[in-house]
Amino acid sequence: MDSIKTEVVVLGAGPGGYAAAFYAADKGKKVILVEQEKRLGGVCLIRGCIPSKALLHAAKLITEARHSEHMGIQFGEPKLDLDKLRAWKNSIVDKLAGGVSMLAKQRGVEVLQGRGYFEDSRTLRVETAEGQKFVTYDAAIVAVGSKSAMPKAFDLGNPRIMTSGEALDVPDVPGTLLIVGGGYIGMELGTVYATLGSKVVVVEALGSILTGADADLVRPVQRYAEKAFQQVRVKTKVISMATAGKRIKVVMETDGKKLEELYDRVLVSVGRVPNHADLGLENTKITKDDRGFIKVNEKQQTNDPALYAIGDVTGGVLLAHKASREARLAVDAITGDHETLDKYIIPAVVFTDPEIAWCGLTETEAKEKGITVKIARFPWSASGRALTFDHPEGVTKLIIDPETERVLGAGITGQGAGELISEAVLAIEMGATAYDLAASIHPHPTLSETLMECAEVFYGHATHTYTRREASRRES
Repeated sequence: MDSIKTEVVVLGAGPGGYAAAFYAADKGKKVILVEQEKRLGGVCLIRGCIPSKALLHAAKLITEARHSEHMGIQFGEPKLDLDKLRAWKNSIVDKLAGGVSMLAKQRGVEVLQGRGYFEDSRTLRVETAEGQKFVTYDAAIVAVGSKSAMPKAFDLGNPRIMTSGEALDVPDVPGTLLIVGGGYIGMELGTVYATLGSKVVVVEALGSILTGADADLVRPVQRYAEKAFQQVRVKTKVISMATAGKRIKVVMETDGKKLEELYDRVLVSVGRVPNHADLGLENTKITKDDRGFIKVNEKQQTNDPALYAIGDVTGGVLLAHKASREARLAVDAITGDHETLDKYIIPAVVFTDPEIAWCGLTETEAKEKGITVKIARFPWSASGRALTFDHPEGVTKLIIDPETERVLGAGITGQGAGELISEAVLAIEMGATAYDLAASIHPHPTLSETLMECAEVFYGHATHTYTRREASRRES
């Protein structure tokens, strides 16, 4: 029996797992990182965040080229070489995954490639190509992530019914594509395929797409989708799917009526489920909630004192940067550094066209919780920089406490919203007021000015838009 002793073992090398392993090593711990895949980086890097953003960039180039005609610039119709597109996308993934492996070596983190299984609370069996290895440890961090949900009714074993992983491989550009689920994954990949030439239909069971974001932030994306996609159907439920030759027959219900349609491919994007099957968790004291996610406390510790869990496998918002933050919380708890924030701000970004980003308290949440807030909005149609980009469809909004004038939340829709939201995250984390934003000089002409001018809207003196002025506490 090949036995290895270490201080910390991390199971899963995604953005939570490798961040935990590296941070623990930086703090002087002996660390073993266990990963089933040949490459490090997890779903996010290999078949999620990174490849999807590469394809979205390619789609954006096509969209911008087509959009430039009214500026007096004409390009020919783009010629698509899928082999080259896939190779370019994969080269980015390979480069980043190789970088993670190099960082592991530089930090002295031992990487075991294989499947991990908990024999008990202090022993992890790893099935490697060289045979079984038994790792004993002082503490373990479970960071195995999540996988795409595939309802049994849709799981026909037909490759034309895809999850996001298969869709990101771009096997072809189907003539017709049905996307089941109007969340961020469905809308992002819908943007890619519609731009490449597919006739895309999105169906969403709820009353709107992108339900996590405020309705006013979603509207510009809704308008884009209604033009770029063949159709967006809300309050629509897919009842069944069946193979029909080289196509997929889909039965759905909308407005009380049943529809039967044929599609070349179907992308099922109805959420994600924890990826912890066959890990031996039953041999530990770990407990799970009613949706199967591992229960943890504020230090990411499970009900088993030796075991911690981070990222998607613990539920909540399933975002890579949340997992990375939780990695540090878990390692700090293991090393005895218990400086844990009661609450931290997690920004969300949807890389649609245009992008949507938000953080902190949303307007919808404020209404649901009965929290009194003031909403300030600055339209990008009043932004000189947005007009020079030829993308004036955006909006910047702030959710402000009317008593303290502190910024409680922010939302941005528009080109580069994902890059802009970090200033709002910092403002909320630091307890900044609207005046702090308004009084901070922002360079002109930039999109970042929209945050400054949005704060000025709150006080009624934004230079580039007119709002009825209300006296602030600062003046009273």
